[in-house]
Amino acid sequence: MNLDIKLHKQDLPDEIKFSDKIAIDCEFTGLNVERDRLCLLQISSGENDAHIIQLNKDNYDAPNLKKILDDENVIKLFHFARADLLFIKKYLEVDVKNVHCTKVMSKIARSYSDKHGLKDLIKEFIGIDISKQLQTSDFGGELSDKQLKYCAQDVVYLHKIYASLKKILEREKRIDLYNETIMFINTRVKLDFASFKDDIWSH
Repeated sequence: MNLDIKLHKQDLPDEIKFSDKIAIDCEFTGLNVERDRLCLLQISSGENDAHIIQLNKDNYDAPNLKKILDDENVIKLFHFARADLLFIKKYLEVDVKNVHCTKVMSKIARSYSDKHGLKDLIKEFIGIDISKQLQTSDFGGELSDKQLKYCAQDVVYLHKIYASLKKILEREKRIDLYNETIMFINTRVKLDFASFKDDIWSH
């Protein structure tokens, strides 16, 4: 697959317009939101494209990007939205609107499997066995071509995966359960932000 990958510094250009459904992923310097920072945010329209925004770590001034994230009319597809939304909330100061998460979808739809990672979903629904070797590389500095390709493949397949999982949810009559569950996502992020990491429903 030939990917159309574009790297943007600090923000999306004014002239870029997306449709009403985009896939999003983020890269951090680590997974601790109190210590680590948001480095990159990737967006794909689902047409084998990836726009990779390398954010300004000194001010995170990205008005075009923030406008899209805040737009209720644009569906945003994530995989493990909980982590991405937490870093976006802290560094971009946006509560992302109209969110869907393929990891949550997979856990409700694919009760036949205990593997819900993006690599597993790409292998099942796209038929490609991708490498996650660069997942732990340094995204805080200059980016290599391999890193850019890695970032791109984390978003370019999400539209097809979302559609496949939605079909299963509808077939198994679990779509309403998923829709009610995903409505909780921003509250779950707020709980994380307030350091409530445990299952609040447990005894």
